[in-house]
Amino acid sequence: MNSKNSKARLLQGNEACMLGALYAGVEFFGGYPITPSTEIAEGMAREMPKRGGKFIQMEDEIASMASIIGASNAGCKSMTATSGPGFSLMQENLGYAYMTETPCVVINVQRGGPSTGLPTKVGQSDTMQARWGTHGDYTSITVAPSSVEGCFYETVRAFNLAERFLTPVIVLLDEVMAHMREMMVVPEEGEIEVFKRHRPDVPREWYRHFEITPSLVSPMASFGQGYRYNVSGLTHDQDGFPTAKPKEIVDKLNKLRRKIERYSDEIIKLRTEKMEDAHIAVFSYGIVARTAFQAVKMARERRIKVGAIQPLTIWPFPDEQLRDMLKNVRKVIVAELNMGQLVHEIRRVAPRHTEVIPLQRYDGNVMTPSEIFDKIREVVK
Repeated sequence: MNSKNSKARLLQGNEACMLGALYAGVEFFGGYPITPSTEIAEGMAREMPKRGGKFIQMEDEIASMASIIGASNAGCKSMTATSGPGFSLMQENLGYAYMTETPCVVINVQRGGPSTGLPTKVGQSDTMQARWGTHGDYTSITVAPSSVEGCFYETVRAFNLAERFLTPVIVLLDEVMAHMREMMVVPEEGEIEVFKRHRPDVPREWYRHFEITPSLVSPMASFGQGYRYNVSGLTHDQDGFPTAKPKEIVDKLNKLRRKIERYSDEIIKLRTEKMEDAHIAVFSYGIVARTAFQAVKMARERRIKVGAIQPLTIWPFPDEQLRDMLKNVRKVIVAELNMGQLVHEIRRVAPRHTEVIPLQRYDGNVMTPSEIFDKIREVVK
């Protein structure tokens, strides 16, 4: 987006995420420094006090996740940033946020793993963890940019989705995306819509914090506003009190799922290139999508009918959209910086006539356009 009153800036991906969060109105950051996401925390520590926000470095990632849940329930837009091992530590409290319908944003800058793994090297092995990391039945929202500008806009979108659907939203980056630098124009205030959670407009005695409304999204009062309610990680009724009644249990779990699924067409976002006549498709996200688009350009110059599909929303997975896009595609290459995660999702949704071909790299280095182009030439033969 261009703005006449703004100037282009040379920004790192992590810096763009930080600026996107500030643009979206973040008021609280609780985190613990971890490579390769630390620049986000550093930027927040510098900028939040200037804007009346609160930055706090917690003792670990467990406490970081707990702090942003508390801040959100107190009425603040809140977020944290982490990487693989820290994201693992956050999972139990992340499940609490799903159950208590607490809006917040978690940025996970992926690196190689497992365990300490490759702190300064790139990876995409947290893809499935972003969907299935915490136990129980729930539906998650995960977005994934592939440019510095995208880091800004997808972070703003993550906050809007969190506030609209009262749920945690995960932003999946990778080490290269976080540390690369590109020019971008930061939009002026008001150029992008910024969503705020719906507040109750009923008398206090009528308020039900987890009310099952027609939209399945409840108005959310903040602590200290005079509305009395209970917040519990236990399965609860519409007033927030623990329940063992089968109908109330089913109603609650269905709400967590359906409030996302019902609006999946609005949540899901895809970018495509040359898919109109493609017989071969390359499916990838994040930094790999950039190399895939270049590989498609190389292949098209040699008159190979290949296209690219990039999910900017990974979860919910774009099942119906992909079934439609792949109906005339003979082969789809799934390029990932892991041993194979989204390839299984593509196999699940691809038409029977479409062959799904994995292309994986997990040595801590970026997949190059030439690697993808060579795979395209191989499958053409």
